[in-house]
Amino acid sequence: MKLALPLVALALTLSSHAQTLRWASQGDMQTLDPHSQNEILTNTLNNHIYEALARRDKDMRVVPALALEWVQSTPLLWKVKLRPGVKFHDGTPFTAEDVVFSMARLRDANSPHRVYANAVGVPKAVDPLTVVFALERPNPVFPEMLVNLFVMSKRWSEAHNVARPLDFRKQEESYASINANGTGPFMLVSRQPGVKTVFKRNPGWWGKFEGNLQGFTYLPIGNDATRTAALLSGEVDFVMDPPPRDVERLRSQGGVQVVDGQENRLIFIGMDQSRDKLLYGQVQGDKNPFKDLRVRRALYQTIDIQAIKTKLMNGYSVPTGGLTPSPLGAYNDAALEARLPYDLAAARKLMQEAGYADGFEVTLDCPNNRYINDEKICVALAGMWAQLKVKVRVNAMPRALFFPKMEKYDTSLYLAGWGGGSTDAETMLTPILRSRGEQGVGVSNYGGWVNNEADALAAKSTIETDPAKRQKLVKAALAGFRDQVNIIPLHRQMIPWALRVGFKVPHSPNNAPSMDWASAPSK
Repeated sequence: MKLALPLVALALTLSSHAQTLRWASQGDMQTLDPHSQNEILTNTLNNHIYEALARRDKDMRVVPALALEWVQSTPLLWKVKLRPGVKFHDGTPFTAEDVVFSMARLRDANSPHRVYANAVGVPKAVDPLTVVFALERPNPVFPEMLVNLFVMSKRWSEAHNVARPLDFRKQEESYASINANGTGPFMLVSRQPGVKTVFKRNPGWWGKFEGNLQGFTYLPIGNDATRTAALLSGEVDFVMDPPPRDVERLRSQGGVQVVDGQENRLIFIGMDQSRDKLLYGQVQGDKNPFKDLRVRRALYQTIDIQAIKTKLMNGYSVPTGGLTPSPLGAYNDAALEARLPYDLAAARKLMQEAGYADGFEVTLDCPNNRYINDEKICVALAGMWAQLKVKVRVNAMPRALFFPKMEKYDTSLYLAGWGGGSTDAETMLTPILRSRGEQGVGVSNYGGWVNNEADALAAKSTIETDPAKRQKLVKAALAGFRDQVNIIPLHRQMIPWALRVGFKVPHSPNNAPSMDWASAPSK
């Protein structure tokens, strides 16, 4: 099968040296500045260049990276020993000063990672290879949060006037947008946004490569058919997001292999519950219907989630009523995972009781290149909600436009996803479900909901170090957000990865390939 688009074919024309890999997906990373966006593809690609004090192994366990060990001296003090002999890609040594600098940069108002940086406290360099983190309050998941915090070179950042993260909400650009200097297993060769990003192996990496890759190239290919065609023709080697409708065909194709796994990510609907009037909609009386629990519940109960699973996702989704990326976050509590029943009659009754029997109009903001079938899911929901006389305009856009819009809270209704490596509820409770507050709390609560009772329980769980007491608090908080339908959960994605035969990329529940584990056939 040949590619029909000559421009795409031209972009895919790469040298075919041995032990390299060409990796394609529907979207592109947002920026090379590792502190200015908290989005999985951006983090995944940056994670090959930049490293954190800890990382996850193939079983998603937290293991040492730039730190050799971390020891809790007191409830509010952690001592971290750094790995000796590590160098940045420009040859300068990695020291405690780089950690102190990076944590301050991560706490900046421009960084969506500040919620995690604030939670691990303020570091102080004791000596070149020792850092002490002083916390304001106990943090029962301190090591988990270290994984999210990339370390940059203080010297390099100051030399290139990038001591602060760029402001992605204002579409700001800086030297760090397209240049990079980390300690990771791969080094940046070149970056052409929207076209390709090229990486080469870092010969001075402190770690051990499990795979044989000498380099890889990332290629954003937005069109589903073109992406599949590129894999079948051998013009790309690895597709991280094959279209669900093509997966069974790919399984039967010679020269292609498909590996499956459930992603640790929740896809959900958020609603503006803070404003008295919708930014994007028409409602009789100029009210905000999403402030009414009955309306939120009615929208939920009009969603035929099984139809989405079978007809749209081709079975590659796991419907859930849970509010965490993994059921482990709710301690596998069946009651917290159960969905509200699909019941159109009950939904219509709720709308009538709320005074919206004739419906209203609203715009649904949706990415079109971030999650599996994201735009199609939004279109399907619009059709379902039309049964309540709710007229939905789907405003689909690339991730490069969607996330800055969300970060400005410029929305009335939106589809989003949240997840990653951690299965702990904290990764959902503090940035997503809690009310917007100081130090990044509620930073990704784009709907601005306020649930005081659940928020107070979540806040207590964040600092509770007794496992049994914390479990009770987490479950109660999740139940509180669930009862108020502050978000509408849809499903967790099943992620098939498709590769050319001979290539090996270990599958990961966080949908984040690690190319230091990947291998290519020798040619």
